[in-house]
Amino acid sequence: QVLLVFAEEDEQSNGFRWACDKAGFRCNLARTPQSALECFLDKHHDIIIIDHRHSRYFDAEALCRSIRTTKASENTVIICVVQRHTDREESSILPLISAGFTRRYVENSSRMACYNELIQLEFGQVQAQFKLRACNSLFTALEKSQEAIEITSEDHVIQYVNPAFETMMGYQIGELIEKELTEVPINEKKADFLDTINSCIKIGKEWQGMYYAKKKNGDSIQQNVKILPVIGQGGKIRHYVSISRLCNDNNKVEKTCECIQAESQTDTQTCRHKDMRKGSLDVRSTTSRGSDGISQRRRSSMARVHSMTIEAPITKVINIINAAQESSPMPVAEALDRALEILRTTELYSPQLGTKDEDPHTSDLVGGLMTDGLRRLSGNEYILSAKQTHQVAGSLSSPISLNDIPPRITQAMENEEQWDFDIFELEAATHKRPLVYLGLKIFARFGICEFLNCSESTLRSWLQVIEANYHSSNSYHNSTHSADVLHATAYFLSKERVKQTLDPIDEVAALIAATVHDVDHPGRTNSFLCNAGSELAILYNDTAVLESHHAALAFQLTTRDGKCNIFKNMERNEYRTLRQVIIDMVLATEMTKHFEHVNKFVNSINKPLAALEENGNNGDGESIKTVLRSPENRILIKRMLIKCADISNPCRPREQCIEWAGRISEEYFAQTDEERRQGLPVVMPVFDRNTCSIPKSQLSFIDYFIIDMFDAWDAFADLPNLMEHLNNNIKYWKGLDGRNLRVLRPPP
Repeated sequence: QVLLVFAEEDEQSNGFRWACDKAGFRCNLARTPQSALECFLDKHHDIIIIDHRHSRYFDAEALCRSIRTTKASENTVIICVVQRHTDREESSILPLISAGFTRRYVENSSRMACYNELIQLEFGQVQAQFKLRACNSLFTALEKSQEAIEITSEDHVIQYVNPAFETMMGYQIGELIEKELTEVPINEKKADFLDTINSCIKIGKEWQGMYYAKKKNGDSIQQNVKILPVIGQGGKIRHYVSISRLCNDNNKVEKTCECIQAESQTDTQTCRHKDMRKGSLDVRSTTSRGSDGISQRRRSSMARVHSMTIEAPITKVINIINAAQESSPMPVAEALDRALEILRTTELYSPQLGTKDEDPHTSDLVGGLMTDGLRRLSGNEYILSAKQTHQVAGSLSSPISLNDIPPRITQAMENEEQWDFDIFELEAATHKRPLVYLGLKIFARFGICEFLNCSESTLRSWLQVIEANYHSSNSYHNSTHSADVLHATAYFLSKERVKQTLDPIDEVAALIAATVHDVDHPGRTNSFLCNAGSELAILYNDTAVLESHHAALAFQLTTRDGKCNIFKNMERNEYRTLRQVIIDMVLATEMTKHFEHVNKFVNSINKPLAALEENGNNGDGESIKTVLRSPENRILIKRMLIKCADISNPCRPREQCIEWAGRISEEYFAQTDEERRQGLPVVMPVFDRNTCSIPKSQLSFIDYFIIDMFDAWDAFADLPNLMEHLNNNIKYWKGLDGRNLRVLRPPP
């Protein structure tokens, strides 16, 4: 916003008004100092241009001083328009600077000259003032920080400390500012320890560790300190930021300091209402007297809050490493630094793909399946509405009874208890409705109706509603995939080791989760939905979008109509437990957590069981039971079970494996086509139907996701037939790839 202060309209004022319009700036015009001041206090303009050419109208310098006395003008750029004199010596601008002007403008009524001046101001002084305004927010954050913060210059001269630092060390800010660190005896470090720190921070690396500091009263305290070098002008280190927190073994001192600080902040908040009536108060002075009038009850209450020790295991590990660094030689300290960098990442379980010679098929699969898109907003929004209409029980025809299943379908399901069961034969026999029929048979075999205390007709209605909400138009994520995952889940539940581990409620939850795990899948990946700005991605904050939708919709469809509500007769607490397990298992199918689930399973279950066997405890039922039956491990087993069932296609007999590979490839091809049509980021460019090698994509998927996971699952559940199919399928795809064939099958 621009405020023009001109007593009379002339070419110069008109030039600036034209320039404001061209630049898209909002412009106000004032004729008198009084109206200028009132307008500024109302609008808070970024730029004020005052006419200083005609002193007979008003005193421009006096007006500038008046504006500068207001708090609102702190970050305002004020320009002085002066007369052009060609016949006299250039006058000094110091009086103008003293009056509060930012710069002067020698009159030039050319419209482009006025426009150029405004543009230079915008990208120069105005932007600089914007940054200074932001600094107020940063300093507010520093003032309120619980951690003690100290900022020094490149020469280690103290330039800033926050109230938490004053409280911790017992100094007032005036005793520290502009003092060199060596002048203030706050650090108790050995010379070689100081050298270690300096050698680290002087090359631009942050240092973190523990050391002892001395308070003003002489008390010694141990701190956990992080020192960060700040690169500034010329690419050189210009400042050092030190962030300190008292260590836990000084718990008593830490509680006292934090307690006082918390009370001080509370007191500051209560003063805000007074500020509105009495004008501004000095925040620091308010903070310093914050604890004086607080009652004993509040003090003891705050002390109890701060005595709580809420510390994650990873935090304890990092603290142990930090402590070890202090007394370690440099090579060990540097190695521990690298370990800390790894531990602080949020992706502790995800392997990092190399940057050189990486197989593009693997890169694209990982990028497409293990990320939530590029978070790029697009004008072309893919609408998958959370409010769209879904099939409900009342809108569907009456389902058939288990006893009335046609002979062809019965025959197709004869060997459903075997791994080599052909789901595609059942798909053809049921006209793409395999889920209802297979669900009825498997649920009857596991006694689901008896457990849920629901009738077979309710179960039939529920299965039909769920199947109706799978998209038959999807080549892969349709009800046949759901039926396939249900079959794999039932097969895994029948394995002896799994039966030893899980309770009946776990079996029920697993079968229901398998049935609903992809309901209403749109045939597009999470990355696609996030990039397209779909309503579901917005609803679920770009996090596990589809998996969250599948779980939520499954319960919505089930509970909205009593005809298909299989949970309606359950006791409340048992229902809540069942619901939690189902949701957890559906969310486990999200691929971004793939390596976390697999690694936890290996480390918490495979390795302890292997250790028991190696130590000759194979027959020790109690030891094995302890591993298998702990609540945490049962959760890991259920997650692993549904994950393996969900992506078991490469472990199926060859013809089924080939069919599934063709279907998933077609779905990815269709997504790539749509991304290009809509101008969205292409998350898996390798899945171009004109150039993609399906054998390569299958080998990449198997190598990256399947082999380790099924090795672990086989070691647990004993699945030699699956591993044999997997090895045969790998040989098949390698054979095609070795002949440079990109198709599903070799030519006849």
